[in-house]
Amino acid sequence: MKNILILNGPNLNLLGKREPEIYGNQTFEMYFEELSSKFPEHQLTYFQSNSEGALLDKIHEIGFEYDGIVINAGAYTHTSVALADALSAVTAPAVEVHISNIHAREAFRHHSYLTPKCRGIIAGLGLKGYELAVRSLVE
Repeated sequence: MKNILILNGPNLNLLGKREPEIYGNQTFEMYFEELSSKFPEHQLTYFQSNSEGALLDKIHEIGFEYDGIVINAGAYTHTSVALADALSAVTAPAVEVHISNIHAREAFRHHSYLTPKCRGIIAGLGLKGYELAVRSLVE
């Protein structure tokens, strides 16, 4: 059994309400139940915060114990050297996920501080990206 953390950043608590044409109509809590049922032999944990510090604290807390991190840092992807440094500091491998195709959006979204610190990146496949990221960490 592997322990995988799903870590969501700012505004992802609004999934299902926020810009449904981009992010869909499903809350992440509803999706997380579906996702967990697809991996019954593994322990998936979900944490979301709008606070960069709380995200850092969670990476520090689990980063040496868990087998992987699936991270959608939201807007912090494009601004946070601190989150990149935290991912570098821990032993748990990470996969970066974005629900939308960040490369088809505003230019400032094209750069990620996290990508060089992650095993891979999945963008533009909707919530399905989380499943693919988990699968990559458990296989």
